[in-house]
Amino acid sequence: MTSVLKRVLPPSIAHISSFGDHTGPPAYAEEELVIRNSVPERQREFRTARHCARLALAQLGRPAVPLLPGHRGAVRWPAGVTGSLTHCPGYRAAAVTETDRFRAVGIDAEPHQPLPGDTLRIVALPAERAMLAALAAAEPDVHWDRLLFCAKEAVYKAWFPLTGTWLGFDGARLTFTTDSRRFRARLLVTAPVVDGRTVDEFSGWWTVGQGLVVAAVAVPAESAD
Repeated sequence: MTSVLKRVLPPSIAHISSFGDHTGPPAYAEEELVIRNSVPERQREFRTARHCARLALAQLGRPAVPLLPGHRGAVRWPAGVTGSLTHCPGYRAAAVTETDRFRAVGIDAEPHQPLPGDTLRIVALPAERAMLAALAAAEPDVHWDRLLFCAKEAVYKAWFPLTGTWLGFDGARLTFTTDSRRFRARLLVTAPVVDGRTVDEFSGWWTVGQGLVVAAVAVPAESAD
């Protein structure tokens, strides 16, 4: 089932979603070594997200390969490919594309529920909290606090392949539009240089459906502009 992710990704990005866990045999011994000491839930989400990724890679005509974690746990994709994984309770997904189309992709899915406890204070800048209050008044059916968290996770997943460095929640200021379901992330830290151009803002898409909030960011390659 791919409809919820399809709403937030350009057509040239291959993607696969699953609302259940993959129950087939382990794909690769190398991957199993990574999760051999993990709790069962972590093992299931790891296997299923990578199963989704290999199905998405097949859409690009790419062969199935082990997808092992690299620096800070980020997936080491095959040469010429970039992508992103996400998982939350009851949902796993992957998106992949050729790097001559997009230099980075970030996707995130979260339960469409309010953030727990005092999480919003950690996640949101003061200006973002004011924005969320206005959005909640205009469109109260959306859990905007969870969407902000989701979008910031998607931004980080697109940021990391370009920089190899951490981006905190205070590293970008987000703004949302309700009519076009878009968001923008203005970087508040040193911007990366991609194909000779400084990328100081990431743009993305968001949606709500099937019990989830979903956000995606895609950084185009210069040749794809």
